[in-house]
Amino acid sequence: MDHPSRHWRFFRAGGFDQVRLDSAAELLAIGELDQKLWVALSCPTRGIEFDSATLTLIDSDGDGQVRAPELIEAVRWAEGRLRDPEVLAHKLGGVPLAALRDDDAGAAVAAAARSLAAELAKGADDALSVDEIGAAQLRQAEDRLAAWRADGAKVQALGEATAAAHAAMLAVADKVEDFFLRCRLAAFDARAGEVLCGAEESFNAMATAQLQEDDAAIVQLPLARIAAGVALPLGAGVNPAWAGRIAALRELVLTPLLGEREALHEADWARLKQHLAAYAAWLAAKPDATAAAPGLCELEKLARYVRDLLPLANNFVAFRDFYTHQGKATFQVGTLYIDGRSCELCVAVNDPAKHAALATLSRICLVYCDCLRNGEKKSIAAAVTAGDSDQLMVGRNGIFYDRDGRDWDATITKIIDHPISLRQAFWSPYKRLARLVADQLRKLTASKAAQSEEKMAQAALGAHKISVVTAPPPPPPFDVAKFAGIFAAIGLAVGALGTALASMLSGLLGLRWWQVPLALLGLLLLVSGPAVVLAWFKLRSRNLGPILDANGWAVNARARINIPFGRSLTQLAKLPVDAERSLVDPYAEKRWPWNVYAALLAAVVLLLFIWFVRA
Repeated sequence: MDHPSRHWRFFRAGGFDQVRLDSAAELLAIGELDQKLWVALSCPTRGIEFDSATLTLIDSDGDGQVRAPELIEAVRWAEGRLRDPEVLAHKLGGVPLAALRDDDAGAAVAAAARSLAAELAKGADDALSVDEIGAAQLRQAEDRLAAWRADGAKVQALGEATAAAHAAMLAVADKVEDFFLRCRLAAFDARAGEVLCGAEESFNAMATAQLQEDDAAIVQLPLARIAAGVALPLGAGVNPAWAGRIAALRELVLTPLLGEREALHEADWARLKQHLAAYAAWLAAKPDATAAAPGLCELEKLARYVRDLLPLANNFVAFRDFYTHQGKATFQVGTLYIDGRSCELCVAVNDPAKHAALATLSRICLVYCDCLRNGEKKSIAAAVTAGDSDQLMVGRNGIFYDRDGRDWDATITKIIDHPISLRQAFWSPYKRLARLVADQLRKLTASKAAQSEEKMAQAALGAHKISVVTAPPPPPPFDVAKFAGIFAAIGLAVGALGTALASMLSGLLGLRWWQVPLALLGLLLLVSGPAVVLAWFKLRSRNLGPILDANGWAVNARARINIPFGRSLTQLAKLPVDAERSLVDPYAEKRWPWNVYAALLAAVVLLLFIWFVRA
């Protein structure tokens, strides 16, 4: 159906323009919207929080991806069967009867809807929900299955034993047909008899092998010796690999239907097939439990489209739910609680290593977690966009809540480290310096402790020696030049450090009092500035696209996550506004005594006095 040129409306979110799809008219016209303005051009039918049955219906080629042309076609299909397309924007759970068209395109759907409405005692102004239509399909399938079972009682030639007889006959049918065909070929040409019994080379190969009845070489041989006009023996002379199945055919089929026989003639075989032909046809006509009447299937499809097309478009053509926080986006599978924060941007992941290879381009700090619940397992990637990463490490545990509210045990398996906030970037140089100093102190302490333990062990061993004491080796001669070089190097290092400290102190003392804060600020900027600037550029370039592209989406826009929006995706722990808080900590560390504070205060006053005097 043609639409006039539309006046599109856009909203800005994530640093780019997204189309507004609020009305049915806007939804019906998405085929006219330039696809370069679509946020996504493809999404998977699995691994997202959306009705997979609806996505499967839209996925017309069945490749597991919903693409832009398929979504446009679904909208057009729904429009062609609705008298009032405005219902597409009413957020209904199904399709109203009054909205259906009665023309050629919608006749089957309207007829199915009227029949179901009469069955459910619904009026013309009522709607048929997806669940009601699905239940009707199940009832129809059960009715067809019940009718089929009733027909089966009329075609059971052997009563309750018919099923077993038919199964026994099917087990050997192809092989029996093969035997009689070979016999007819032997009647056609006598030379075929010996050849069709089996090649001599096959028997020669078996001569030296240890044989089993179910060996493939034996199973492939004919049922019995081939000759013109012979019957199939039912006892002696049957291929050992088929003897059991032929005995079952004789007991369950041949004897009950034709009487006792020692051999099966081709005419008898034809009579057996005729006796069970009606039962075989009845089995082949078993209705599909998942199939329904075409009109009812189309009615369910239309009800799903009325319910789901606009929400899907707002998570496909635009990422409205995600950027406006009006609800969870289809790719958000739940919330991860870990390290005193909740991470709302969590996506399902099938292969974390493959996903991380592309998702690292998003410039977002991601933690990959394995989630377990009652034997089930799933993997997720959660975006950490607030706080810091000091306590995030592989092996740390948290809790993941899926969209249904179920809780899963989550364990971090992989971390993609990117800046989380400017505050973290500001303090990161000092934290790295503190860790470096702590590591060096630990190494030095461990080294000294190891040397002390070694000396003590040597002393203990020396004290217990009872053997003849030998003179210790003479000490090496004192190397004056070596020790002079060491002392000189130590002196130079200490002197350089002292000179640097003295220069800094004299520089500070040479400043006016109002210049001191500026100097300290400049020092902070010199140390933290590069890290903050680098983090600022990375935070501004955070992009949702690679995270979704790694899951099979085709994101068509630079779906940025700026600093304010990123903070909204990760909530940090905060005390309630009206909470009572006691600051008395019985296990708080002991504070410095008052005389230490007094000495520090005196030193500060002395420095200020010197500054004022020099100024």
